[in-house]
Amino acid sequence: MYTSLEHYIDGNWVKPSGAKSQDVINPATSKPIGALGHVSKGDLDRALAAVDKGFKTWRKVSSFERGKILRKAADLVRTRANEIAKVLTQEQGKVLAEAKAEVLSAADIIDWYAGEGQRAYGRIIPARADGVRNMVVMEPVGPVAGFSPWNFPVTQAVRKIAAALAAGCSIIIKCPEETPGSPIGLVKCFHDGGVPAGVLNLVYGVPAEISEYLIPHPIIRKISFTGSVPVGKHLNALAASHMKRATMELGGHSPVLVFEDVDPEGVAKLMGAMKYRNAGQVCVSPTRFFVHEKVYDKFVGKFTDIASTTKVGDGLDPDTRMGPLANPRRVNAVETFVNDAQEKGAKVATGGKRIGNQGNFFEPTVLTDVPESARIMHEEPFGPVAVMLRFKETDEMLTRANKLPYGLASYAFTTDAKTATKVADALESGMVTINHFGIALPETPFGGIKDSGFGHEGGSEGLQVYMQAKFISHLG
Repeated sequence: MYTSLEHYIDGNWVKPSGAKSQDVINPATSKPIGALGHVSKGDLDRALAAVDKGFKTWRKVSSFERGKILRKAADLVRTRANEIAKVLTQEQGKVLAEAKAEVLSAADIIDWYAGEGQRAYGRIIPARADGVRNMVVMEPVGPVAGFSPWNFPVTQAVRKIAAALAAGCSIIIKCPEETPGSPIGLVKCFHDGGVPAGVLNLVYGVPAEISEYLIPHPIIRKISFTGSVPVGKHLNALAASHMKRATMELGGHSPVLVFEDVDPEGVAKLMGAMKYRNAGQVCVSPTRFFVHEKVYDKFVGKFTDIASTTKVGDGLDPDTRMGPLANPRRVNAVETFVNDAQEKGAKVATGGKRIGNQGNFFEPTVLTDVPESARIMHEEPFGPVAVMLRFKETDEMLTRANKLPYGLASYAFTTDAKTATKVADALESGMVTINHFGIALPETPFGGIKDSGFGHEGGSEGLQVYMQAKFISHLG
């Protein structure tokens, strides 16, 4: 049975008092599976009062005690992983194995921050005068407003929650209205793990109304947003106008560089799995494949075979390898990208069409001969579409790979050490991974440059954005 869709304010599960509500739709069936009420401004005021009170309490709790509570929450997430994962699949669409992996990853993220919070060290600065002690101490920045997306509703929320709590901050997290049940299951683990009332609050509603109320509010000291570039730019401008710190994890359009000295079919097998994971609805999804002309045919042939044989269906079906897109908007957007590319001369090697009339299903798609004028060459598709591009000269290819305003993740495959060093230095991305898929681990920084945002989640950098340095100079 689908979970009760209540909000979490000041340590209590409550029904919101807003007049609006919406159905939560299973993307595999197009049928409602629950009704989600929206917060009112009165609810937000209560959450703000709670997060302010919670911060004053939580910041005084030692990092070791905070870590113990976080580890209890992580253990509960693991215990409840099957239950939370099933809810996640029902509301978001990804296959159950991917959903469970996401939930278990959330537990690892919590554990990482439980330990990292205990290592938020300051430093001693040698003084110029006798009897003076100069030191830098790290303090929590204050109450946080977090905004997380629907493509990874558990891990994207927990990256903000766990890091904020480990740093000593309190947080109001607004999770996605399309996928409310799995974040509720996550927050219950923090509640049952012993997080004090007010330290963590969960709300849902009209996104613009919530962000425009929370971000300017004097209680909120920092915001963290994961989502699209246009929304991120708007929220960052709002935060800047009120001198609020911000972390922006925005979109990408990841290039993949496949050189002539690798096994093209082996690389295609790995990248095919990565491309169609979560139906391509991943900010770091490999999208623009720059393949050397000597291995192009073998790579594209194998990749096309993988795409054409990927079983699409309900994520709860154990035979399914790719679930539906999360909502009809994504189906329409992906269809528009494919049609536009075809109209401008691109060829569809496989896929390119909706599947059926029920659910948000779309075929795994491979495009070749895509001209620069096609929209998909410039805009993030955020769906199960791969673009295949030939290259001959490395420098010219690197220029093409870097030409977009995005700079989140890049991938390269080569057995030559000099080539690997060259592309690692040249690629304009916040994350570069060579010869494997090596990003998004709890202990590694995750973040982009250019229009893909700034700040990090994950690694020690992900904790630092929730802390501020205070310099203390003491004589005597």
